[in-house]
Amino acid sequence: MAPDISFTDSTFTLSNPNVTYAFRVDAEDGELYHTYFGGPSKGRLVLEKPVKVAPKFATVAKAYKEFPDLGHGDFRNPAIRIRHGKSVITEFKYVDHEIVSGKPKLDGLPSTFAKDPEAKTLIVHLQDNVGSNDIHAYLSYSVFATSPAIARSVRVVNKGSESIVIERIASWSIDLPNGEWDMVHLSGSSNRETQINRYKVHDGNQGFQSNNGFSSHMHNPFLAVVSSDATETAGHAYGFSLVYSGSFAASAERSPPDGSTRVMVGLNPLHLSWKLASGESFTTPECVSVYSASGLGGMSRALHRLYRSNLSTSEWTFKARPTIINNWEGTYFDIDADILYRIASMAAPFGVKMFVLDDGWFGDKHPRINSSAGLGDWVANPKRFPNGLADLVNKINELKPLNSSKGMEFGLWVEPEMVNPQSELYERHPDWILHSGEYKPSAHRNQYILDLSRKEVQDYIIDSISSLLSSANIAYVKWDANRRMNEMAEPATAHAYMLGLYRIIGTLRTRFEKVLWENCSSGGGRFDPGILHYWPQTWASDNTDGLDRLHIQFGNSLCYPPSAMTGHVSAVPNHQTGRTTPLRFRAHVAMMCGSFGFELDPAHFTDEEKESIPALIELSETVNPLVLNGDLYRLSRPDLTNWPAAQFVSENKHTAVLLAFQMAHKVQLDTPPLRLQGLDEAKTYEITLIGDEKKVVGKLDGKSLMVEGLALRWNGDYQSKVIWLKTLVMQSLA
Repeated sequence: MAPDISFTDSTFTLSNPNVTYAFRVDAEDGELYHTYFGGPSKGRLVLEKPVKVAPKFATVAKAYKEFPDLGHGDFRNPAIRIRHGKSVITEFKYVDHEIVSGKPKLDGLPSTFAKDPEAKTLIVHLQDNVGSNDIHAYLSYSVFATSPAIARSVRVVNKGSESIVIERIASWSIDLPNGEWDMVHLSGSSNRETQINRYKVHDGNQGFQSNNGFSSHMHNPFLAVVSSDATETAGHAYGFSLVYSGSFAASAERSPPDGSTRVMVGLNPLHLSWKLASGESFTTPECVSVYSASGLGGMSRALHRLYRSNLSTSEWTFKARPTIINNWEGTYFDIDADILYRIASMAAPFGVKMFVLDDGWFGDKHPRINSSAGLGDWVANPKRFPNGLADLVNKINELKPLNSSKGMEFGLWVEPEMVNPQSELYERHPDWILHSGEYKPSAHRNQYILDLSRKEVQDYIIDSISSLLSSANIAYVKWDANRRMNEMAEPATAHAYMLGLYRIIGTLRTRFEKVLWENCSSGGGRFDPGILHYWPQTWASDNTDGLDRLHIQFGNSLCYPPSAMTGHVSAVPNHQTGRTTPLRFRAHVAMMCGSFGFELDPAHFTDEEKESIPALIELSETVNPLVLNGDLYRLSRPDLTNWPAAQFVSENKHTAVLLAFQMAHKVQLDTPPLRLQGLDEAKTYEITLIGDEKKVVGKLDGKSLMVEGLALRWNGDYQSKVIWLKTLVMQSLA
């Protein structure tokens, strides 16, 4: 069924079978007022909320404004603030609108996509022509065929004769009616990303931001506003996700006069001040908002489906990812061709399909033997690779992994946005780094950040990485970015940098479309929808501890599909936490990600681990299609219980996999029954426990599994179970 957009009785209505969004044009003042966002509705959809208290006392302090501006009595945060001359007051009024089929692209920015009849787009034209102003704003709204989502962006065009400066512009602004709302967002730090935070929305403005140039470890560009009674399975939930990788701001502002809550998401005003000369335009990043009447779980699944089908452009989105081994935690900088070949040759017999060479392989004049040199010089270190990098790649390609008819593939780590002072690139172009006048640039982590707002810098990165990828059979690239932006020449540099980055990675992804690209930024420091548009997976954290990864991965899943995460099994004691957990626990946590692998030196495997690893790899490959394509149900979260569990269910509900965990042993305490979700009530499922062996433990109908649940027995800390469910119909067909 195609989505619908109508304009009746001055009201715009965007709808499909799962969502309705509506706002109206006021006949008196020409401004836009929000009326409804929620489940499908065929009603009038107009909140008869007075804009004027009395004829003599006009006010918009209580109005639900669709695009609130500054200076006319609305004292909440505005969606737009433009400096023109000495004034920052604007007055945008309706001019006309256009309804188009499909989903137009955003110039230079990542965005969702869809073709007619899978989407329709409404473009509402507003204008401020007061005095000498001739400023036009185009609000773009897209609705999809079945997703309970609306995508919005804003384009501003200066048609006046004088320059203007955009000081603030939100991609999304919405006023929600009075209610008991909670705010949910993801915060953290390096090695402790995406921790779930939930608190009551109180009077006044509350929010979070990134002002370090990237979307950041500290706060993710995702905000949920949910009813206070919302759970994983019930309650109203609105999710707002900014398709952007740079500095942003998100807020929820409750208005004391009427209790309404203004939600706003967009570029961080601290990093904007964008000048528009006459005839120039500016487009905001896109914000995607979804509505769920079935709690946080429904909200997450809506985002997951949309981002897999209508955001990620990689051919790897739904494609099984190879099991990899990365040498970083096994060797750090202590590498050469012989050491790396040994690791690859030891991993292949276990069934590992790809070897990934991490940091330390490059630099000629300034070899990368530690973190102080080499960044920017993307040529192999001739001392470590006397026969060249291609020679090592060819030798590894000749290895035959267990149960594979093709050779082992090769991947490579790079950090192209950065440069060390000790590098040939910096010696040639010291002016290419981010810097501000006479202020001394900060060399964090012994490195500077290149100014990607400059086209010559963009071209250098495109050319140098293209040359590198053409020099050998490189099937995978891990692209890192290990520091943040300081000493920018002007606030607008941050956004100009991001536009440059998108040009670079968009060009490279198109040029090397078969390559599996992985995003990394000291772990999850740039895990966002903007990057996901180009690259299918992100290294969720440099913390590889199984227990900590449960929290990080469950947090990420509030917004991002598990298919977009990478998880590795690392050595114990863990290098970040010092914690020792069982191999099976670490593997089960990692296989909840779209990309599974190892990060260690296999020479240190025990005999028992060597016996277990082939079966664990086989299990991960069995589970992977459901992780990539299935629906995720967070049955219980690690921040709320000692027994977290995640369930992946196929679209047709014929198969499911349950991954359940006990974090700590509780003496003489029975675990609560684990009630499954998303199954077909009428179908009977065969239940198989997958441990050292596969054991059918029973058959039960979907309704009983969801109402009564499973009783799992545990013994010891850091325990895990994988349970496979298949309908008897599927079993008979097999």
